[in-house]
Amino acid sequence: MRRALVIVGVIALLGVAIGLIVWRGPDWHAVHDAFTAVTWSWVFAAIGLNLLSVIARSLSWNICIEQSLAPPRPAFPLVFSAFCVGLFGNAVLPGRVGELARVAVLRRHMPGRKGATATLLGSVFAHRMFDLFPAVTLVVWVLFTAKIPRWAYTSLAIVIVVGSLLFLFTVLLARRQHRELEGVGRMRQLLARARQGLAVMRKPIPALEATVFQFMGWGCQLFAVWAAMRAFNIHEPLPAAGLVLVLMNVATIFPVWPGNVGLVQIAVATPLVGYGVPYAQGIAFGIGLQAIEASVGIGIGLVFLAREGLSYATLKHFEEEAEESLEAGELEVPPLEPERERARSVG
Repeated sequence: MRRALVIVGVIALLGVAIGLIVWRGPDWHAVHDAFTAVTWSWVFAAIGLNLLSVIARSLSWNICIEQSLAPPRPAFPLVFSAFCVGLFGNAVLPGRVGELARVAVLRRHMPGRKGATATLLGSVFAHRMFDLFPAVTLVVWVLFTAKIPRWAYTSLAIVIVVGSLLFLFTVLLARRQHRELEGVGRMRQLLARARQGLAVMRKPIPALEATVFQFMGWGCQLFAVWAAMRAFNIHEPLPAAGLVLVLMNVATIFPVWPGNVGLVQIAVATPLVGYGVPYAQGIAFGIGLQAIEASVGIGIGLVFLAREGLSYATLKHFEEEAEESLEAGELEVPPLEPERERARSVG
């Protein structure tokens, strides 16, 4: 029954997305014309910059993991593999299933580590909190240099306030005095292990290193957006690319359907009108920009999904297992299994 309601909800949301595109839709002939004039060398440059961004952000997560887990820790190639599978999950599934998937993939390489799932989930949360510094820096820079539409001010203010409060809460939670886990209830043990994943928040030097890599990742994304603008013959200054990056991230904070397709394109095209960019060209650019980012996330995600011996169906299966485990109050969900091992266990 619940699954049927979820399917109905997703269909309804997709209907809203299509309605938004129709309501705010451009001249599709002009959109087609914009694609025929694409400069592919700039497209490849944008793809390369997005790949560098993925590497930088995975290095940041690796630092969070190193501060959270006692040796032996997973090597960076395994962390990068799990991170890429997570990107794939976020790109093709609604919600933030990818964050859970990267934990599950990494957990497969850590047999016998009690509580590791909860700790890794904590490290994911800490890693996401380090996005706040480059995000706020970008927003402030955009506020002083870009042509921001009035409707965007409220959204940006809400994002900054909520992000700052979450970061403050995370720091306070991470700094709570550590207590022995023996003799306490299961839920308190799980929460304590999840808080252990926030250990990097208590260590200034590793926290600074993780933040630097996040800045590098956002910087690569900024120049990737700028390169994509050049690919679609939008020759606007770098602050315009910064505005696009900010609003695109705002539009994807809550991915209620895969990629928030439709909403992203409107969020990208509308502010560019203030720069004299035709709405149809902005929509074409929004489609192309999201396709460029998806090509990296889905492309390398599929490579590492295959490397791990997993499939899209496995991610869906994990999503169901995670929901059931969380409902039961258990964060220690079963690790993902390779398809061949699952088939053997079923047989």
